[in-house]
Parts: sequence; C-alpha cells; structure tokens
Amino acid sequence: MWEEILKAITVYLWSMVKFIFGPIGGKAAGLHLVTTMIVTVAGMMTMVVAFTYFGDFIRKRIIERFRKPKPEKAKNKQGIFKRYGLAGVAFLTPIILTPIGGTILAVSVSANREKILLYMLISACVWSVIITCAVYFGYDAVMEWVNRVQPEEMLP
Repeated sequence: MWEEILKAITVYLWSMVKFIFGPIGGKAAGLHLVTTMIVTVAGMMTMVVAFTYFGDFIRKRIIERFRKPKPEKAKNKQGIFKRYGLAGVAFLTPIILTPIGGTILAVSVSANREKILLYMLISACVWSVIITCAVYFGYDAVMEWVNRVQPEEMLP
C-alpha cells in the first residue's frame, strides 16, 4: 500500500510541473487508470490554487525583481487573452502551457479567482481523461503491434 501511495505522490508532484508528466508517470509507475487521472488533476489544481491566490505576489515581488517585462510581451499576453478568453487559456493550459504558466497568464489578466479555478478544473478533468486514456491505451496498442511484428519482417 505504501508503495502505491509513494508512486501516486511522485505522479502528483510531476503533474504540478507539467500536466503530461502525470499520465506518462502514472503508466510508467503502474498506477490504475483512474488513480492516474485523479492524481494528475490534483497536481495541476494544486498549482492553479497556489498561483491564483499568490500569483500576483510571486510575479510582483520575485519575478519582476530579477527582470523588467518588455511592453511588447505585456501586449502579447493581453492579445492572447482577448482572442481566446479565460476559457481558451484554461483549455490550452494542460496541453501547451504548464499549470504554472497558464495560471499566471490567467491571473495577470483576470481578477475573478473563482472563475479561474472553475475553468482550470474543468479543463484539467477533461484533458486528464483524454491524455491518460491516450497514454494508457495508445501504449498498449503500440506494444501489441510491436509484439506482432516479427524481427524478420522488419529487415529490408
């Protein structure tokens, strides 16, 4: 039991950094499909909650102390947000952005924390199911195909 918990904690920690690491790590660790989905969502949402409530502080006190943002970058953030809205940023966060980057982007242009949390939760749940199923069943399908192909057939 402790071994499974340690595996889940590892997947949880990796999901906090990059969403795709959750399903890949869960498959590699041998976790159950549903456990991997839940732990992946929990990892992303931990970072979303942390950066939603402390993102301004982190951005103002730590990041801006070390580098000055260029006006063009601020305009690009605003343009991306205006084009896709909060729902678009939340949708893109698990697959393109990281949980940290997507949340900081959402917080920098929107003050409605509850809406950020809701949209990010919906996005994390949807993408967790899609990516975890793709990793688990896609890996199995590829391995089945590789095992069916005989080494003699692969030679020219």
